[in-house]
Amino acid sequence: MSEPQDPLRSLFKEAAATGQSRARSAPLSFITERAEQVRRRRILALAVGACLVFSGAGAAVAALLPDSTGTTVPATTPSTPRPSPVPSLPSSPRTSPPPMSSPSPGQGTSANPSRSNPPR
Repeated sequence: MSEPQDPLRSLFKEAAATGQSRARSAPLSFITERAEQVRRRRILALAVGACLVFSGAGAAVAALLPDSTGTTVPATTPSTPRPSPVPSLPSSPRTSPPPMSSPSPGQGTSANPSRSNPPR
């Protein structure tokens, strides 16, 4: 049985014949250059991988080795009390206000007579 004539099929056949007649292989220098690039990339990838493996192994060994620097934190807290930054208040509260006295000539009037102004 013969196939019906398809105009698109004949155009494809014509394009294939034209392409086949114009086809040529790449120059040898181009092929050699691409092969050299592939070889360089492969060597570079192997070198980077070896560096990563070596540094990872070094970090693992450093993490597993005991720390011999001697900078450990003590197991107990110090027994000496720390000084208080705020002065302590008197232990017995005053039940009556302090007596009122007249300020001396070198002192100014203040709301709290028990405190004196520093000399000028």
